[in-house]
Parts: sequence; structure tokens; C-alpha cells
Amino acid sequence: QVHIVESGGGLVQPGGSLRLSCAASGFSFTNAIMSWYRQAEGKEREWVAGTVPGGGTTYADSVKGRFTISRDDPRHTVTLQMNGLEPQDTALYICRASRSAQIYWGRGTQVTVSS
Repeated sequence: QVHIVESGGGLVQPGGSLRLSCAASGFSFTNAIMSWYRQAEGKEREWVAGTVPGGGTTYADSVKGRFTISRDDPRHTVTLQMNGLEPQDTALYICRASRSAQIYWGRGTQVTVSS
């Protein structure tokens, strides 16, 4: 059975940092593309960052230079280090795994950036 569980969200002031974690099990993690998405209230879900097998990474323009995604294959985890947070980063952050035609989603962790 596939499990994807996010953690690390919370309330942070503008300019602050948070580190999100995604723990996964039940599929071939090493061969999966792992991604973070986010969905703000009333808006569509948007892609934030991704990491492919081997460790290559890509980022949405809105977070480039502020967020860093990394994967730990032996521990089956993906982290998203978020620095320089802005109010517009407020959203539910959701981890996604994809391999071939299989896609798995977590339930998300809430990030709120507010003073």
C-alpha cells in the first residue's frame, strides 16, 4: 500500500524559513519523480519543484532561488527547504510521486506566511 505523508508546515512571518518533509513508502522510490505542488485557497493546484531519479532538480520561476528540493533515496524522503517566504507562498503544500503511469499524492501540509 502506498503512503505519502507530508510534515513541517506551519505559521511563519514574511522573510522566514520552513523545511517540509515528505515520507513515502509502498512503491519504487528510487525510480520515481518526486514533486511538490501547492494549492492556495480558491486557486488551482500549481507545481512548485521536482526531483528526478539521480537527483536532478527543477523549480517554478516563482520559487527559484528561494526554495530547494532534495531527495534521500535510502530514507525514501523528499524535503523542500523554503527561505525568504512571502505571503503569496501561503498554501497547502502537497507531495507527489510519479513513475510510469502511476501517480500518488499526499494530503498536504499547510504553510501560512503572515505577520
